[in-house]
Amino acid sequence: MTTDQAIYFGANGWLLEIGGLRVLVDPWLCGDLVFPPGPWLLRGELPQERAIPEALDLLLLTQGLADHAHPDTLQLLPKTLPVVASPAAARVAKRLGFSSITSLQPGEHTRVGELTVQATAGAAVPTVENGYLLDWPEGSLYLEPHGVLDPKLPKRSVDTVITPVVDLGLPLLGDFITGAKVLPELMERFQPQRVLASTTGGNVRFSGLISSLLQGGEGTDAMPTSSAGCQIVVPTPGIAIPLTHSAAEASTVG
Repeated sequence: MTTDQAIYFGANGWLLEIGGLRVLVDPWLCGDLVFPPGPWLLRGELPQERAIPEALDLLLLTQGLADHAHPDTLQLLPKTLPVVASPAAARVAKRLGFSSITSLQPGEHTRVGELTVQATAGAAVPTVENGYLLDWPEGSLYLEPHGVLDPKLPKRSVDTVITPVVDLGLPLLGDFITGAKVLPELMERFQPQRVLASTTGGNVRFSGLISSLLQGGEGTDAMPTSSAGCQIVVPTPGIAIPLTHSAAEASTVG
């Protein structure tokens, strides 16, 4: 029996092996990350490029922006790979030639094998993008890359939460990643066994005008400790994290 696990790639990228499926989430595995109008504004460089994982079953995209639907990476994926995406990300996937695309608005859901994928309201950038609740017979997972919790979601048990655990923003504009602020509410709403820190990891190097203005990156004093029955795991890129009741020891905060 295959063990459910998660592998972090840095930034927003994950490989989830859950419910007998290999699900690639928001991958940026090669090339630079550039936002319009050009690299003078913001450019991201990976510390190392990674091979495209083999035998994928699903591509899951939370947003249509390049740090979630990275064109250079998506170009390398087989275009027959099924895609579940926010409407903005679905447009990117269609433009790149993917042939099986399911676009989900917040509140909508679909099934892939034994995996149920429910879209939740995510970050407004500026259009509201997606988070996801994933349920399969052996487990459950919530992920949202900007630290946003959909207020319409009812209180329920979720085994694993993937979220940033820091705040990050720009002067005058405020925080666009609110992981530290939202983490206590996530903990109360879902009572997870583990929180996997995401979005700001992987030693990505940024340059450009915006990179010099970014503020934040600090955690929150409200982080639970292991005595609260939950691990906060700071993942090492490329190292598998078991998603089981007896998850292997990993680097933790708290």
